[in-house]
Amino acid sequence: MKTLSRRARNISGVSFYDHGLALTPAILIATTFVCPAAALAQERTPEPSTSTSATALSPILVSGNGSASLGAPTQTGSNLNLSVRETPASIVIIDRRQIDDRGDTTISDAVVRTGTVSSMGHPGNGGASFSTRGFTDSTSVMRLYDGLRQYGGIGVTFPFDTWSVERIEILRGPASVIYGDGAIGGVVNIVPRKPRQGPIENEVQATVGTDNTLRLGLDSSGSLSDTVSYRMDLGGNRSDNWVDRGDSKDATFSGALQWDATESLSLRLSHAYGYQKPMPYFGTPLIEGQQLESLRRTNFNVQDAAIRYRDHWTELDALWTPSDSATVQLKLYNIRSNRHWHNAERYVYSTVSGMIDRSDNTEIDHDQRQIGVTANVVLDGHIGRLPNTFSAGFDVNRSRFQHSNNTYTGSSGPVDPYDFSPGDFHSDEPTIPRYRNEAKQYAVFLENRLKLTPRWAVIAGLRYDHAQVSRDDLVLDQRAFERSYSDIGYRIGTVFDLTANTSVYAQYSRASDPVSGLLMLSPANSQFEMAEGHQYEVGLKQSFMQNTGEWTLAAYHIKKTNLLSHSPTDPSQRVQVGGQSSRGLEASINLEFAGNWSIQAAGTVLRARYDDFDEPSGSATVSRKGNVPPNVAQKMANVWLSWNFQPGWTAMGGVQYVGKRYADAANTLELPSYTSADVALRWKVTKQTTISAHGYNVFDRPYFTTAYYTTTQWLYGPGRRFELTLNHRF
Repeated sequence: MKTLSRRARNISGVSFYDHGLALTPAILIATTFVCPAAALAQERTPEPSTSTSATALSPILVSGNGSASLGAPTQTGSNLNLSVRETPASIVIIDRRQIDDRGDTTISDAVVRTGTVSSMGHPGNGGASFSTRGFTDSTSVMRLYDGLRQYGGIGVTFPFDTWSVERIEILRGPASVIYGDGAIGGVVNIVPRKPRQGPIENEVQATVGTDNTLRLGLDSSGSLSDTVSYRMDLGGNRSDNWVDRGDSKDATFSGALQWDATESLSLRLSHAYGYQKPMPYFGTPLIEGQQLESLRRTNFNVQDAAIRYRDHWTELDALWTPSDSATVQLKLYNIRSNRHWHNAERYVYSTVSGMIDRSDNTEIDHDQRQIGVTANVVLDGHIGRLPNTFSAGFDVNRSRFQHSNNTYTGSSGPVDPYDFSPGDFHSDEPTIPRYRNEAKQYAVFLENRLKLTPRWAVIAGLRYDHAQVSRDDLVLDQRAFERSYSDIGYRIGTVFDLTANTSVYAQYSRASDPVSGLLMLSPANSQFEMAEGHQYEVGLKQSFMQNTGEWTLAAYHIKKTNLLSHSPTDPSQRVQVGGQSSRGLEASINLEFAGNWSIQAAGTVLRARYDDFDEPSGSATVSRKGNVPPNVAQKMANVWLSWNFQPGWTAMGGVQYVGKRYADAANTLELPSYTSADVALRWKVTKQTTISAHGYNVFDRPYFTTAYYTTTQWLYGPGRRFELTLNHRF
């Protein structure tokens, strides 16, 4: 992310043989793949519950209350084409109907309504970072687009708008066994709408709202011939937003063309483009140790501030099902991102002058490119008489990241917090290319599911990652460093069906996180190893009342070691001895009742702590052992209620609660908890036309999402706003 470019920490691989890693689980998992691979070489008729035929193109099942059901297939929790119920992990699926009901126009809005994930987005990370299960940011909570990751942990700026989204899948807990390093906290996978066979159908949506908000979306899909189908989505938004000079605008395009060459082979070419000009708001400084509501709408940035993101994602997918028991999928992809910042970003209140000192005028350019291929095969069959599903695959990519900056020097001068002219950006240092990092990465991964009885299954996974990373100093025109990293992640779990509608599961997993973005790795921190995480999790998933209700419960414990900590003997030096852990409970319920009511609720209670962490305080080094890591909410909840009170009319409303967080590791600066209430009313005028009204934060409660740049510079969340939306299908 941009912030880490100036405070870059190391990321490195974990050598499987260099750590006190428990080898027994990994060896046990590896050996479970030998017999299945040999046995599945001979084709068998698969069990109906594990059929993989054309799964990638199948629709998500939806329960009566609009939530994706436990029987829905998920591409995020496994490569074995398992349903949510069959996966030994905590998975949430946010479907298209839920996005529309709640009026979630951004990915962040939709994700934080799950009641177990909070947003810590700010302009430095593209507004895209999350916190879950006690772990934060893009190096611990990975974002994917249609199952693909933008390598390097820099801060993903696409996708950002929900208009072209089919669903969002959230896997909570370590996911390195599937996606590699950078997912100890979890994974957020945004799945776009896909081409559809059938008559051409179109959808147009227009929104007007407070703060001069305008939104427009167009979707079109259908068959062009017996074998060719398409999908096209266009979307755009603009708003003045809730702070002074907070104008923002964006536009997205996504298109896909699918050719069903034969009954067993389909090819899909897709391209997505996103342009953003987010509001240039970097937070509000504390005044005499307090946030003043009178400054809630004040923007301390300069007049000529600018932020721009441009993203391109191009993908060619091939899906081949040579038999009912075999599926082969391959993806070729190319990703390109360009990002630009030109802002005064640091604001500190001076008790001497009573002014806001603005410094660290920052201009940055990112040029990030990635090309790669990933493929996997899924085989259904038997080992003896036991049904078995086996998957194997690989991922190869090459990434390049060029960073230009002005060394973050310059000042636009102090300003009166209550009466000031914004002024202009000033820096004496030129913005030039400073360094270029390149990474060549490959991975191989295996998964297997063996049904020991009709009600009991064991699932195991193993992944090996290797990366060759180099950095060129573009100012000195020399190679700064070159190094390779490797890591092994694994998971073993079991699912047992107590009844036809109730299952319990348990899993143990080992994962890794980089200590900073791989493509921002600097010479000073290039020798550090990856942080290592271990998780134990147990849970229950149940459908009831003839599948009109579902509830889930999960308990977990995660421990992460090899954090960067400051040396107790020399505060200027960093050592890799730190650790943190979290344990918690997560619960959710979706229920349709009384014929025309439905409720969706979820929440979490967790305990996150530093187990071993030191940081400088003045001239000394102070232990933060026992403290809560910054930006971690230990209590979260969300409730959404719907009432179909008349034919065609639905009233809806919800409450979101996010507990207190700390802005610093010392736990002296507390971002207070907050509760935000939303309401909505939908009128289905005709079968094709719907009018919806949404009110957000209707009580206009001030709250803070995160701290940025300094621990005393906090970002306000949006104030009260209203939107009216017209949707028409034809």
